[in-house]
Amino acid sequence: MQWRQIHRWLGLWAGGLALFAGITGLVLAFFPVRDAWRANPVESGLSVAVLAQRVAAEVSGIEEIRRLPSGDVIVYSFDGDLARASRVDPASGQVLGDYQVSTVERWVRNLHRSFMLGDPGRLGMAGIALAMLLLTLSGTLMLARRLGGWRHVVSGRIRGTLAQRIHGISGRSLMLVLTLSSLTAIYMSATTFSLIPADAGMEPDIVSAPGPQPDLAVQALPLLQALSAEGLRKLNFPAADDSEDVWAVSTDAGDGWVDRRSGHVLAWRPAPFARVLSDWVYALHTGQGLWAWALVLGLAGLCIPVFGATGFLIWRQSRARMPRLASNSPARRADVLVFVASEGGTTWGFAKALHDALARNGHAVHTAPLEQFQCPESARQVFILAASYGDGQAPAHAARALDRISGVTAGSAPVTVLGFGDRQFPAFCGYAETLDRALRAAGWPQALPLECIHQQSVQQFERWGASLSGVLGEALALNYVPRIPPTHSLELVERQDYAGAANPTAILRLRWQDGRPMARLLGRGMPHFKAGDLVGIVPPGSPVPRFYSLASGFRDGFLEICVRRMPDGICSGFLHGLEPGDRVQAFIRHNPGFTLRASRRPVVLIGAGTGVAPLAGFIRDNTRKTPMFLYFGARNPDEDFYFGAAIRRWLDEGRLSALRTAFSRVQGGGGYVQDALRQDAARLRALVAQGAVLRVCGSRPMAAGVAEALNDILSPLGLDVPRLRERGRYAEDVF
Repeated sequence: MQWRQIHRWLGLWAGGLALFAGITGLVLAFFPVRDAWRANPVESGLSVAVLAQRVAAEVSGIEEIRRLPSGDVIVYSFDGDLARASRVDPASGQVLGDYQVSTVERWVRNLHRSFMLGDPGRLGMAGIALAMLLLTLSGTLMLARRLGGWRHVVSGRIRGTLAQRIHGISGRSLMLVLTLSSLTAIYMSATTFSLIPADAGMEPDIVSAPGPQPDLAVQALPLLQALSAEGLRKLNFPAADDSEDVWAVSTDAGDGWVDRRSGHVLAWRPAPFARVLSDWVYALHTGQGLWAWALVLGLAGLCIPVFGATGFLIWRQSRARMPRLASNSPARRADVLVFVASEGGTTWGFAKALHDALARNGHAVHTAPLEQFQCPESARQVFILAASYGDGQAPAHAARALDRISGVTAGSAPVTVLGFGDRQFPAFCGYAETLDRALRAAGWPQALPLECIHQQSVQQFERWGASLSGVLGEALALNYVPRIPPTHSLELVERQDYAGAANPTAILRLRWQDGRPMARLLGRGMPHFKAGDLVGIVPPGSPVPRFYSLASGFRDGFLEICVRRMPDGICSGFLHGLEPGDRVQAFIRHNPGFTLRASRRPVVLIGAGTGVAPLAGFIRDNTRKTPMFLYFGARNPDEDFYFGAAIRRWLDEGRLSALRTAFSRVQGGGGYVQDALRQDAARLRALVAQGAVLRVCGSRPMAAGVAEALNDILSPLGLDVPRLRERGRYAEDVF
């Protein structure tokens, strides 16, 4: 069983009990903070002898003085036949009031330790602690893989849905605390059942020497004079009705026994390692005596419900993405087989579209998870749709798929691989590439070369389908309909047209209704977004949204996009037909791999054509005037210098530090944007050496040319685009 499976099933089955332990632990974390706040600690340099003298002068019938982890001093005594526990002021010995653990604290502690079920409950809590430890370790391993290695665990950017980001960020922040809390709980359970020693064992069998002399006063006992009250655990007074009884003192340094008459030290035993370790384990698990640490433990307890809720949402989302396949033929009778490797379930939607299209054309299609790979004699075509996890790892269910594939003898049926991933990750489609190499090395033919789909692009999937239609010699309609989240109504308030461009282009500014406060609280209002995020526009009568990069942020109070009208483009044609006052239905898709984080590092922005839109949004939002440099390419400054006036204004305001343009269709325009980069190579190298981050947006050929130019420019620094991408300093949004 893989770590992801362990994490998933432990979370589902033990999550409820772990939630219970987390909530009760959160409540218990309050008490050490309260106790430290109201404690009266002993002053520095006070000896145990003086402390005992002060208390004895104020309280009669003392049996024991105990110093709590919070610093409070408690005296246990008898007033006649009535037992009393009192808080005392160590500076004067005066009684401050009765001491008693609150009923609520005692009840919650027993609930936390054993469900109030005694030893069976303690065993159950030990099991929960072990489950929490495995959840933390497995989650950390998964995070390291997802971020591309251990060096990225602390600072790597966590991407994904909101639930995935909350789950990962909170887990990363508290993984050490949760590991420590789980380990200490297991240790304490082991000491409870005497599996691990917690102390030195039996006390020595010693008595005070008989004699006629009276007891020495407590302040006259040399050992107690030498011991600091700051390290006191407890001091037991000799019983008045037992002449052989002794003074017994326990401190952080060790335990001692003193003759009541002579004051001689009868025995001294240094604190054993088992006790020191047990004390630290107790303090680290409960926060007793460490009020700041108790606050951290409380935060960890508060995060456990967050873990539970977000983990359940992630599981439900992955389940919801699993489509139901109609007419799934048995493998032995199928002429086309489709195998799927999907971590979150999204790839199954594409597999269903391929399955349905082939079935409509009369093929007997069998679709199954990749770990069930086979190639019966009936097969004429085999397709593998594979997503990558983390740094090119296989999805959890397909961890052993390569072993299964290697055990099948290569046949004549072509095996074609289609990969799915996100270019912002260093190992984009890494698992699909691994599969493709293994298949070719084993001698399997292919109908099409490996293709990688970026961010579940419907358009790219349709282009792949068109290529497949040519190979198969039949029309293949891949009707992939993505799941569309709830949409929001946006009103067009302003538009700026560039009619002279090769394709008419418009900058559209839209606004949304603020909504009622309760709706926003419930998450039904317009979600917050940043420049560089994506807006999905759903044109009327179309089930497929078209995504556009945002040139504005939520704080701007409007949503702005730059739309080029494409020939036969359904969505772009719809948007270009809008007039102020018209409305569209849209939703936000966050694009955390591309948006900018607040930083003082220089920012290099590289874009061409409508790709300048999110870069303009970055500049617009640069109110802190972080050094920001824009390299922009277009055809003609009079026709397609989108956002030109605003960019020049931001340059004057200091939001943009420098602008370098390249126009390919005018005399002396400087060529393409990659030519502008090469001409400014020295400054680019200096900026990257200072830690600059780079953002690239535009067409795929433009991005390839930019990457080639940057690799040449940065080679003297020992850097290139892949290294910058791996370090989170380079990201692109291409179309």
